[in-house]
Amino acid sequence: MKGDFTMNRDTICVQGGYTPGNGEPRQIPIIQSTTFKYDTSEDMGKLFDLEADGYFYSRLQNPTCDAVARKIAALEGGTAAMLTSSGQAANFLALFNICQCGDHIVSSSTIYGGTFNLISVTMAKMGIDVTFVSPTATEEELDAAFRPNTKAVFGETIANPALTVLDIEKFAKAAHAHGVPLIVDNTFPTPVNCRPIEWGADIVTHSTTKYMDGHGAGVGGAIVDSGNFDWMAHADKFPGLTTPDESYHGITYAERFGQGGAFITKATAQLMRDFGCCQSPQSAFILNLGLESLHVRMARHCANALSVAQFLEKHPKVAYVDYCGLESSPYHALAQKYMPNGSCGVVSFGLAGGREAASTFMKSLRLAAIETHVADARTCCLNPASSTHRQMNDEQLKAAGVPAELVRMSCGLESSEDLIADIAQALDQV
Repeated sequence: MKGDFTMNRDTICVQGGYTPGNGEPRQIPIIQSTTFKYDTSEDMGKLFDLEADGYFYSRLQNPTCDAVARKIAALEGGTAAMLTSSGQAANFLALFNICQCGDHIVSSSTIYGGTFNLISVTMAKMGIDVTFVSPTATEEELDAAFRPNTKAVFGETIANPALTVLDIEKFAKAAHAHGVPLIVDNTFPTPVNCRPIEWGADIVTHSTTKYMDGHGAGVGGAIVDSGNFDWMAHADKFPGLTTPDESYHGITYAERFGQGGAFITKATAQLMRDFGCCQSPQSAFILNLGLESLHVRMARHCANALSVAQFLEKHPKVAYVDYCGLESSPYHALAQKYMPNGSCGVVSFGLAGGREAASTFMKSLRLAAIETHVADARTCCLNPASSTHRQMNDEQLKAAGVPAELVRMSCGLESSEDLIADIAQALDQV
């Protein structure tokens, strides 16, 4: 942008992250190259030593990906960001960046099934333990979950698919009282509807596969650092950030890059180097196209979801509806606090006839497709207990707020009248 110009979120969606110079491409260029040429070994060496800015290998950084990451950082109000190959990769890198064997995580119990499995099973194999707490836990219950080796608190702004709303301020207060950061997955509301950093979150993650892309065209993830957590003030808890990294020339990230850059620099230079879960420039380009209309699309998603939720709430064959936009929702007050302009386009509900009724209902839909997906332009639905949360037992499903009969419906950008008519005829078949 020319001069000192502050943009609101709508404008950031359209023009953030990349500003073309005179005669340069108006659209973000796709730098589809794995490597970058240098005249001398000394020039390249400075990049490997993190003494100069630039690019040498797209597994670590790529100009296209970095431009889109800057846009997402600006949308969230963070200081730095990075793209990953998926939302799952984003959550793993965000946690593993500060956790190691022998450490402990406190997490909300109502989170996406894949993330639940990541934390409770896969990271457990790495020697990282977890205590799950209800998103409605009292301050006393939250406090009791912490251990001397706790390194992070994790939750989802709006849980997938339980649709519980995280009390961000309460969880941030508990995390900070114990000297650890709060990591929040903000996939469902997106920064258009909620900026967790403004409420105390330290790290924000996204599955960009969902609303940010918005068209089911590219898998990806993102991590945003608020720049607010003082790593050096808790140096004993986070040696990976506050002591020399012998695998990277003895750099101490928190000293070299400060609060605003240490977390993302370490995650890039160390974890992306070793795990390689990078997003491709092509996918980043597609993601940016989605971001340009995000602020427009989210309003329609939310309006359609509210209309559908209101219809379902009154239908005799529907046992319950979970949508925080409904005044009857136990999370309505929290949603009004954190997301006054709308939450997301996903509605969860249960049919009085149980799992069998849910199955009949879904196969009777004409517009809505059964997909392992949410949050794009087309309406879709699934039964999480038999798909995305299939790895959970009945006890875990109950704790996660995912009963066997639950139907998760992601309302797209179609006419709300057509969506309701489709739902009505499908319910007639139950």
